[in-house]
Amino acid sequence: MNLDKLKQQKSLSEKDKSLSLIDFAKTKSIKELLEFGILNIDKPADMTSFDVSDYIRKKLKLRKTSHFGTLDPMVTGVLPIALNRGVKLTGFFLGEDKEYEGTMRIHKDVPIEEIRKAISEKFTGIIIQKPPVKSRVKRQEREREIKLFQLLEKKEKNITFKTEVQGGTYIRKLISDLGEYMGINMHMTQLRRVRAGIFKVKDSIPLKDIENLSEQELKEKIIPAEIVSEVYEPVEIKKEVVDKVLHGKPLFYEDLKENKKFEKDKIISIFSDNKFIGMFKVINEGDVFAKGEFVKN
Repeated sequence: MNLDKLKQQKSLSEKDKSLSLIDFAKTKSIKELLEFGILNIDKPADMTSFDVSDYIRKKLKLRKTSHFGTLDPMVTGVLPIALNRGVKLTGFFLGEDKEYEGTMRIHKDVPIEEIRKAISEKFTGIIIQKPPVKSRVKRQEREREIKLFQLLEKKEKNITFKTEVQGGTYIRKLISDLGEYMGINMHMTQLRRVRAGIFKVKDSIPLKDIENLSEQELKEKIIPAEIVSEVYEPVEIKKEVVDKVLHGKPLFYEDLKENKKFEKDKIISIFSDNKFIGMFKVINEGDVFAKGEFVKN
């Protein structure tokens, strides 16, 4: 797959996107994919996200791995794992939207319509959320967007739901805050992440399957890290400036194959022919177009 196909992926159907990525992966060796790739793992319960990442590192004999966003031990589902040099891209994927399916339990039996009404009033759109006490981040209020919070079915005091939220939203806290708002206790009993940005659970690999994959099967499962271009628009630069850019040179407008205009501070992915160069931030200062956030040298 060439860069033009990568650029066209946003307008392709889901099926065509998958085929394009498979074609691109076929051009790479297993060594190249392990050095700069991503595994979309279906995380099991009773393991931390770090445990899963470390398991992959040891099983595949890698230098380093990193996960794209922490899941509680009890939570299952999509957990992308970056491999070797791919770890440098972790921060570029963390803020992407997430989708979950789960079950919550209410401690006082109230009609489901009352809960839906409370969600509509207070827990849809932009909300203010403080991380839970046991979180590893600073406990300060911050805005998060709830794009969907749908109650599916109520059986006695158990309610199934699905939600689509901004990255960094705590679902367990969302449920407990809803209960507090209604004056009744609520808690999450089950949760499964079905999407993390562009990574979907239907395409994920159960962790237990990893050690039984042949080399060819593993090669087919590793996603080229160049998939970052589906999240951050790709821009192509001239071949003759690649070496200097890889050694720290900022991008000038004259370095671009085509004249491009972006808003200041926009993050973009940079390519030259089929080669991924790095992630850059647009600065638009004089003749300087962008500066590197991460270069793959």
